[in-house]
Amino acid sequence: MPSKPNVIDQAQARELLTRIDVPQILRKLFRDLAAGLAVQPAQQLVEFPQGAGDFINYLGVLAEDGVYGVKTSPYIVREQGPLVTAWTLLMSMQTGQPLLLCDAGELTTARTAATTAVAVDALAPLNATRLAIIGSGKVAQAHLHYVKGLRDWQSISVYSPSLLEDAETQAHLKAIAPDLKIADSREAAFAEADVIMLCTSSAGPVIDPATLGKPALITSISTNAPRAHEVPPQSLNAMKVFCDYRLTTPGSAGEMLLATEQHGWDKAAIVGDLADLLSEKVPRPGYDRHVFFRSIGLGLEDIALANAIYQLNL
Repeated sequence: MPSKPNVIDQAQARELLTRIDVPQILRKLFRDLAAGLAVQPAQQLVEFPQGAGDFINYLGVLAEDGVYGVKTSPYIVREQGPLVTAWTLLMSMQTGQPLLLCDAGELTTARTAATTAVAVDALAPLNATRLAIIGSGKVAQAHLHYVKGLRDWQSISVYSPSLLEDAETQAHLKAIAPDLKIADSREAAFAEADVIMLCTSSAGPVIDPATLGKPALITSISTNAPRAHEVPPQSLNAMKVFCDYRLTTPGSAGEMLLATEQHGWDKAAIVGDLADLLSEKVPRPGYDRHVFFRSIGLGLEDIALANAIYQLNL
């Protein structure tokens, strides 16, 4: 008889994620991708009729684990404001039966931040000591959680426009990294930074790499607004560019699309992706200029975390 999938709500997902090593799961995922043991199709965007919204499907196959799945995330237009949700369905490749249906909100936050952390570990100079974070919400806090132990950080600075007046969020951040400093400007946060993580919901640039005093690793996740980008598109021409997955990211990342259309940038200029880096097909970069890492989020990341949660309940 067909089995019923285990349904995991947001609160359960949050608790279960504390019991798994999210970055290590993602490292295995990208090594599997490099070895041909995983499949990552492009995102699938489907619009609702009459401008009622849309949904994006994030697909993936983990052959070694015997599972495939899809995260589906609708954007539903309503009078009281848009509604955005996300659910991940995990399926068995052996039985064809559903295994798990999980609220993907917590999975998305964890995999977004942990993917950046994997990239920072693979790309940042081994002697990096100064970290800057732009943004202070849940995603920024998750970034801080996953990167705080990756280097011997002597300075961690965080900036967002409202943070100086937000004592509650400051407390959340300092609970993660007690020595963290709240910067009073973006420029103060960037000063002498070795790694700059952009964790904002801005649809336009929040940093111009050309204004920085020395080469740095800049990471960007951006937002789901059309062609959103956190760095000027033309800046790609002056940086060493990496991404989460070179076959899909250039077709979705706003600054890459705009740089291609308006500034003569070519996706062939991407030095490598996480599969390349973690399989050591591409070496850690030198820092004669800025290094830029762009993540759009992959279905495989959601599916890998959903599978890890499923395995906890066996």
